[in-house]
Amino acid sequence: MPNVENDVYAKIVGFIVNPIAGMGGAVGLKGTDGKAILERAVALGAKAIAPQRAESFLSELKPIEKSMRLIVGAGLMGEDEARNSGLTCTVLGERRKETKAEETREIAKRIANLEADLLIFCGGDGTARDIQRAVNMNLPVLGVPTGVKMHSAVFAVDPKAAARIVMEFLWGELPLREAEVMDVDEEAFREGRVSAELYGYVLSLYEPHLIQEMKVASPTTEGEMRNQAAIAIYVIENMKTDVIYIIGPGTTTRTMGDLLDAKKTLLGVDLFCNMKLLSKDVNEKQILDKIKGKTAQIIVTPIGGQGFIFGRGNQQISPEVIRRVGLSNIVVVATESKLRSLKSLRIDTGDTSLDDMLRGKGHLKVITDYKTERVIHVE
Repeated sequence: MPNVENDVYAKIVGFIVNPIAGMGGAVGLKGTDGKAILERAVALGAKAIAPQRAESFLSELKPIEKSMRLIVGAGLMGEDEARNSGLTCTVLGERRKETKAEETREIAKRIANLEADLLIFCGGDGTARDIQRAVNMNLPVLGVPTGVKMHSAVFAVDPKAAARIVMEFLWGELPLREAEVMDVDEEAFREGRVSAELYGYVLSLYEPHLIQEMKVASPTTEGEMRNQAAIAIYVIENMKTDVIYIIGPGTTTRTMGDLLDAKKTLLGVDLFCNMKLLSKDVNEKQILDKIKGKTAQIIVTPIGGQGFIFGRGNQQISPEVIRRVGLSNIVVVATESKLRSLKSLRIDTGDTSLDDMLRGKGHLKVITDYKTERVIHVE
């Protein structure tokens, strides 16, 4: 067993990275669970995003390194990211070229057995499930969001927020809560069906401004559907000739397709032009190819209960796509009931400078009904 005896001031912090988390996002695969899907993602040109986001998180902890004893998974599962960030760490497990869920669970169990004070993981809902199975309620858990699906209530809103939470934890006491671990059936998800399930609970740090809430589904009431239709009519009436509309996932945006007599995907990104469906369920490369030399707009709706307009479930609308389209050509739509559940809009594209530019606007207009807009704070 590694020697992790610490002094009276330091806390033991475990850290595990799922290096393939999030690779299915930009290429439109809506997840990376299973070897076949990972191979397909790589064939489509997917790039690893978890290591970079892990290092973004860890680099923020360098000033308080002496306040913790860091225990990490070997190689790509945390060791490389910690060393690249200049942090001293104790390594568990063996370095491997390919990692499996079983290794995540095994390292998590070993960290728990070392009586760690906190376990941090980089991944999505699938990784959260592995962590929950391994440690249950035995120690506090915090997720650094690096996946495609992040419905669970254990994730910080972004890597830097995760670092701030850890700092507060190391400097003092943060309250704990039982946080839901959710996941969806990826095969059903790719077919446009949301089959979400509660898999259990973990102890998590509670910081309401820096930790996302569990995803909340839109209601299916008659009033909600009328509101969605009114928003869709207003957006369609304002569509311009020869402009390509990049329309993100969601029930409100799907209504636009219904009113245009086109079968828009519920959970994918689709392209429309001149009131017609141009391309269905596109990935980042397909979007960039289609909008080259063209005027385009992005239409998105925030995730219920969380408020993210970019960086959760629509990674096909990548930082490069957003920059190509332009910040002035982003249209946000949301029903009144969805907005009532949100304190603000959130952004986590993975491109820090772009996120800062979007947040720097302070507020965004949100279409909430026919000819009705509200100004909502962005953070």
